[in-house]
Amino acid sequence: MNRHWNSYLNKALSRRELLQVSSAGFGSLALAGMLGQEQLRAAAPSPLSVKPPQFPAKAKRVIFLFMHGGPSQVDTFDYKPLLKRDHGKPLPFQARKVVSSETFNLLQSPWAFKQYGQSGAWVSDLFPETAKMVDDMCFVKSMWGTNSRHGGALLELHTGSDTFVRPSMGSWITYGLGSENQNMPGFITICPTQSHGGANNFGSAFLPAPYAGTAIGSVGIAAKDAKIPFISNSETPKEIQRKEIDYSQVLNRKQLEMTGPDRALEGRIESFELAFRMQTEAPELQDLSNETEATRKMYGLDNPITEDFGRQCLMARRFSEKGVRFVQVSHTYKWDQHERLKRDHEQNAREVDLPIAGLLKDLKSRGLLEDTLVLWGGEFGRTPTAQGSDGRDHNPEAFTMWMAGGGVKPGLSYGATDDYGYYSVVDRVHFHDLHATMLHLLGMDHLKLTFRQAGRDFRLTDVHGNVVKGLMA
Repeated sequence: MNRHWNSYLNKALSRRELLQVSSAGFGSLALAGMLGQEQLRAAAPSPLSVKPPQFPAKAKRVIFLFMHGGPSQVDTFDYKPLLKRDHGKPLPFQARKVVSSETFNLLQSPWAFKQYGQSGAWVSDLFPETAKMVDDMCFVKSMWGTNSRHGGALLELHTGSDTFVRPSMGSWITYGLGSENQNMPGFITICPTQSHGGANNFGSAFLPAPYAGTAIGSVGIAAKDAKIPFISNSETPKEIQRKEIDYSQVLNRKQLEMTGPDRALEGRIESFELAFRMQTEAPELQDLSNETEATRKMYGLDNPITEDFGRQCLMARRFSEKGVRFVQVSHTYKWDQHERLKRDHEQNAREVDLPIAGLLKDLKSRGLLEDTLVLWGGEFGRTPTAQGSDGRDHNPEAFTMWMAGGGVKPGLSYGATDDYGYYSVVDRVHFHDLHATMLHLLGMDHLKLTFRQAGRDFRLTDVHGNVVKGLMA
C-alpha cells in the first residue's frame, strides 16, 4: 500500500474533501448519513431520486398482479357462447400448433358467464368478487405475444424481449421516474418465480443496479415468511453501523478512483447506502399487525385459502402507499392447466379472487386507485380446443389482461378475439403496445425513454410498440 493511500486512510475527511476524492459515478453521491438529505439532493441526487415525467402523467406507480402459467381467457373474462354450442366439434379453421403434439376438438367452459355492473362486462363464475369491480376495470381482450413457451413468454411480458437479457419493465419505469421513497427500493417483487427466466424477469440487465427489482421471498415461501432479511440489527447501534459503512465506502471509492467507472462497484456502493436507510422504514412496512380486522378480512387474511395471496396484495398496497414505484405480486406457477382444468383453475381463482377485489376496493377507498395503475394477467392464454379430455394448451395468439386506475378508461372492454377465442382479431394489442401504453400513462414517451449500451440506444419496446389511446380515460 503506497504512502498516499496510507495517509488518505489515516486522516479525517471533511465534507468538501470527501466530495473531492469521490468518484464521478453515482455511487459517490450516496453518503446521505454524512452529507444530510438536503445537501445530498442539492449537490448530487441518488439514482432513485424522483425525476419529473416527460409530460403530465395520469399514473404515479404500478402494481402488477402476475398470474404465472397462463390463465384461460375463455374461462375467465372472454365469453364465447359458440364454445358451448359447438362443444366437441373440430375448430372450423386452421389453428397454430403451439406446445403439445396434439390438441382435440372444441372444449366448452365448465363455468357459466354473467354480465356485471353498469358496463355489462362478462365474467365467469371463477371470479365472483372481482366481478363486482368491473366498472373500475379496463379489459384488454385482444392481447397477443410471439412466444408459446413459458420462459420466452415471461421474458417478453416482463422485459419486451423473449430472446435477450433486457431490463424489466419495473426497472425501466424506476429508471425513468425514480422512487418517491428514498428509504425503500423503487421496484419490489414479492414471492417471484425462480423458473422461466427467473431473476431476469425482474433484473435491471444493463441499467444501473439500483433499478433492479428487490425480491421479497420467492416461490415456495409463504407470504407470511417473505421478509427482507437482516433488515434490523439489535446488536450494533446505528451510529457504529454508519461508521462501518462509511469506512467501507472510502475503500470502495478509492478503488473507483484508481480503476475508473465500474458499474458493479457503483451499484454495490448504492446498495449499502439503501440497505442502511431501509432500517428506518422497511420493518414497519412489512408488519401487518397494525391493519384493522376489517382490512385484513377484506384481503382474505382470515381464510387459509386466500391468506397467502391476500397478504401479498396487502403488502403491495402498503409499499405503493409509501412511494415504491413498481410492485409485483406473483401467483406462481399455478395456471398451466394442460389437464384438470376445472379442478385447478377453480382452486387458483379461489386463492386470488377475494384478495384482488380487496386490493381494488382498498386503493379506491384511500384515493390511491386514481393514480395507481393495477395490471393483471399472465404470459399467454389457453386454446379453446381441448388438450386431452379436460385441459387446454398454451395460446399466445389471444388472451385477456386487465388494468384499473392510473388513467385507463373504467368499464371498458377493448378489442376482441374470434368467435371461439383462438386469435385476437380486433384492435390487437401486443406486449410492446401494452408497455408503450403503460409508459405513456406514467408520463413517459416510450420512444424517448432510452439507455445507451454497446453503441446503441435501447428502450423497453425496442423498435416496436404503439400507445393504445383507446384504453385511456
